Formats: sequence, structure tokens, C-alpha cells
Amino acid sequence: MTRDDKSPAERSLIARIAAAERWGRTVDRTAATEPARRAFRDRFEAQVPAEVTDPQRRAEMAEHLRRAWYQRLALKSAQARRARKNGEAA
Repeated sequence: MTRDDKSPAERSLIARIAAAERWGRTVDRTAATEPARRAFRDRFEAQVPAEVTDPQRRAEMAEHLRRAWYQRLALKSAQARRARKNGEAA
């Protein structure tokens, strides 16, 4: 059976099963997800202009960029909810 043969509900169930098995075998969830969290933080650090060399200032600027990313995500979510409520395609 290929991916195309599965319904969205079936793919979702398969993914939930895989997640349950993965976390059922993982002793330290925090350590297991640290590389992903680090990569997420690093993406904002990489967006800070190179001429900013003070580590504290770079961290502050990266934090502002992270907040902007989440605010943009919230805006898109609100717009999509409003569109669904009004019967529009998001």
C-alpha cells in the first residue's frame, strides 16, 4: 500500500501510532528533542546582522525575531479562522 492509497484519517492514525511508539521508547524526552530546539533557536540567531558582535545583543535581537515569527504565525492563524468562518478558502 502506497501513501496515495491511504486516506488522510488513516495516515493520521499511522503517524499517531509511530509517535506513541517513539515516545514510549524514549527515556529522556527533553534530551531527545534538544537538537530540534537548538536548530529552531539557531535559525533566528542566523538572521541577526553579522556586524552585531556582542553576544548579549545578538541574543536579544534573535529573541525579537523569534517573537515576530510567532506573531506572524498567530496572524495567519487568525486570518485562516476568519476565512473559514466566512466560508472562504484560506
